[in-house]
Amino acid sequence: MSTSSSLQQQMTLWRHDLHQHPEFGFEEARTAAFVAETLRSFGLAVTEGIGGTGIVGTLKMGMSNRAIALRADMDALRITESGSSQWKSRSPGTMHACGHDGHTAMLLGAARTLAEEGGFDGTIRFIFQPAEEWGRGALAMLDDGLLSRFPFDEIYGLHNMPGLPVGHVETRAGAIMAAEDNFEIILKGLGGHAARPQWGREVLVPACSLVMDLQTIVSRRLSPADVAVVSVTELVTDGTRNALPGTASIKGDARSFRPEVSARIEEEMRMIVAGKATQYAIRSEIIYTREFVPLLNDAELTREALSACIPFSARVSDDCEPMTGSEDFARFLSHVPGCFLFIGNGESSAPLHNPSYDFNDQALLHGAAVHVAIARRRLPCV
Repeated sequence: MSTSSSLQQQMTLWRHDLHQHPEFGFEEARTAAFVAETLRSFGLAVTEGIGGTGIVGTLKMGMSNRAIALRADMDALRITESGSSQWKSRSPGTMHACGHDGHTAMLLGAARTLAEEGGFDGTIRFIFQPAEEWGRGALAMLDDGLLSRFPFDEIYGLHNMPGLPVGHVETRAGAIMAAEDNFEIILKGLGGHAARPQWGREVLVPACSLVMDLQTIVSRRLSPADVAVVSVTELVTDGTRNALPGTASIKGDARSFRPEVSARIEEEMRMIVAGKATQYAIRSEIIYTREFVPLLNDAELTREALSACIPFSARVSDDCEPMTGSEDFARFLSHVPGCFLFIGNGESSAPLHNPSYDFNDQALLHGAAVHVAIARRRLPCV
């Protein structure tokens, strides 16, 4: 990357512009237009509107029939930014609190470098995905014929990691990020006056009891060898200060790394809820959905990706701890092999999904270099 200084400056400008104009999932109209226009300025063939607001840029050089894909996510979060930077969000209540502005800028930088300098033989698909945060963007692109319209043999993606020094890369073969299941438990009884609980079948006491009992799924119903999390995140009733509630909604999510563990969590949850409903003579309903699948890195391609990063990275690690967070990139890996890597966002970075988070501009050049190096290693010139 011979023009690293100018590329760093350009990516920083792109990133700041994207950060000022964050857009929620499937609403990334401005972002998608910006990406498409920028890719076309590099000479890439660009297709817009894949899966709603998704973009695919195609760059082909040489004679090889092999193709790989490099992916970045574009969407922001419904969070109000608390920072004071000059590039602070101009959209109230929405911000790039996960660094997707940086991911987009890095992949644009890689596209520019590969278009200008080449160094590969084959086809590269630059995939800019919408709606990663709520686990629908990859599915939307796949359902819109991504693999048949823009075929590729393998796929790679990056995510910044607060706490990891800039210039560091880490990942692991196999399961690295968890599945996410969402649940809503609805309890229905008979509300009434707070002074006369015996006249009704209120639901707040059984709801509170359920919040505690659900924790036994992981601690007492699953094997200690299985990593899993069950979290209740919301409890809402129709009660008020002097009225006992007649309905309650308990919402939350569950994380796991294997489908059979996910199935066991749902099974045990249904048993616990049914028992509680019988105990308190109320009715119950469970809505259980699977939003994200586990992210499973291909072992050989993980080794290849990390080997590509060694020459220019401060540290490369293949023993990253599995994370119970979830990532929509996993949907692509259900169809083609690939690898998802983490790059450092700095040891002093605020956490992801935090109002004070900001992507570290010093990581842009390193991230772009990772994309470029992987592309050239997997599509070598003969």
